[in-house]
Amino acid sequence: MKKEIIEWIKTIALALIIALAITTFVKPTIVKNYSMSPTLEENDFLIINRLLYNRGTPHKGDIVVFQSSLKTIGGKDKLLIKRVIGVPGDEITIANGEVYVNGEMLEETYIAEDYTYGQVDLVVPEGKIFAMGDNRNNSLDSRDDILGLIEIDDIMGKAFIRLFPFNRIGPLSIAKA
Repeated sequence: MKKEIIEWIKTIALALIIALAITTFVKPTIVKNYSMSPTLEENDFLIINRLLYNRGTPHKGDIVVFQSSLKTIGGKDKLLIKRVIGVPGDEITIANGEVYVNGEMLEETYIAEDYTYGQVDLVVPEGKIFAMGDNRNNSLDSRDDILGLIEIDDIMGKAFIRLFPFNRIGPLSIAKA
């Protein structure tokens, strides 16, 4: 009986260690709105790589989850998911419905509409990124003063795998922004 109890304790301890290790490196999340449509839809279940940006910085085209200053109905800080358009040092211009990074117009095959609203002309400072949703008509993002540029330190990780719905399971495609 004593040997069986020790085996159970070992099994439970091992399971807790594995669970802690997994949650340190990845985080599950569910998409709660349509700002990233058609790439991500509401209720898509994603896995976020939490370790990736501890060793480096986001790249253009990455889909990132970050802590915002916005609040949920319950008063908690709201997590948002957006695509990185510009990294530190990039010049971002939005004019006449087109997005330009460093003077080159982006070829954005992943967006829902062909027109990007807003007027932007800025250089992304160190420690920040410029991010937008793929559903430009329905996205609160870096174009809006309410959100603005995103602190790199506020990024929780990169979305890299969709686990649900099952007919869309797999790695998220990397788009060049």
